[in-house]
Amino acid sequence: MTSGEPVLIPAGTVFTPEDLTFYADRDSRSLDDAIAEADVLVSCPHSGSAIPAELSRFLAPEFTQRLQFDFTDMSTSPIVRRWAEIDSRIVYVENPHPRMIRDPNRAKPENLEASLREAFARVHKAGAGNKADLTGVDAVRPVTFSFYPLLLEPSDDAGWKNLAETFTETAEHGLGVYERTRDALIEGMVEKSFELGRSFTTLSFHDTMNHTTRRDGAVNVERPEADRLPDVVALSNRGDHHGNRRGDNPVTMDPELIRTLAVSHRKGFQVDDPDAVALNQPYLGSFEIIRAGARFAELSARAAEAGITLSAVQAEFKREFLLGNELAAYIMKPGLDWPTPDAERVDQLAHACKASWDHYRNS
Repeated sequence: MTSGEPVLIPAGTVFTPEDLTFYADRDSRSLDDAIAEADVLVSCPHSGSAIPAELSRFLAPEFTQRLQFDFTDMSTSPIVRRWAEIDSRIVYVENPHPRMIRDPNRAKPENLEASLREAFARVHKAGAGNKADLTGVDAVRPVTFSFYPLLLEPSDDAGWKNLAETFTETAEHGLGVYERTRDALIEGMVEKSFELGRSFTTLSFHDTMNHTTRRDGAVNVERPEADRLPDVVALSNRGDHHGNRRGDNPVTMDPELIRTLAVSHRKGFQVDDPDAVALNQPYLGSFEIIRAGARFAELSARAAEAGITLSAVQAEFKREFLLGNELAAYIMKPGLDWPTPDAERVDQLAHACKASWDHYRNS
């Protein structure tokens, strides 16, 4: 890519569940066929990167393509799509909209306009470009994670209403389809697991870079040590650094199982340093696995009787690792654009994901 202009989805685009769902041999197998064979649902809530054109008028003028893509997990999409092509044991559902519309890995605001007003107020209180605490109001953010402008602030009540209504209506064309499709797949795959007597896992798949952006687009400001990802991936079940419960807080995947999954990722990605795959560091896992974990807790007695486990886990990959050295170095330099993924590396990483879960199943 060479342009620095934000990439847009044509106005009026409405996605279908079929647009968002990927599995092996789609030309010759139905989704029901895929569900009958798959024991893992992979969801990417932040993989969408192109912005619906309906929202372009709300973007801050300094919001470039580099900042746009950095504010997503777009590196995950080609990897998991390729993984779904080569692995009949997974089904993949992808959010086509970027998190700027509304983050599906956060609780949905009861009142979006009120949430946005509060978020802008906190940004103003912190001062332009400074870190603002947006806890509880970050489902739609007015600034990026580097606290650079993302959305223009409305100037009157009519503008606030128009912003909230347009975001809400547009979200239903893609994000809403993703959420409903994800939830329906979880329910369908759980029921199939009970029918077949097999265990089921839902995997929320993400990436995060250990560097944040400068205003010139260079993604090279190192995060504080406590916020850095391990060299490959952090697996999270809401537990401690060993996968065990933190006090009375429930875990979304059995501690022994997530430790086995970590070992399997070290094997699948062929890493020698055990610290390259960490548990619940720096993230515990967010809304997708919390919600799925609560649903699985409701079914725990039934699962125990059936002799199966129902698990929810988050995988947060280090973006520098996913991109590879050359592309990571490219975005660490000033610029407005984002590089095209390396197809060979995408294929290697997809096969490593498959190998990791094959190790896990066989452990």
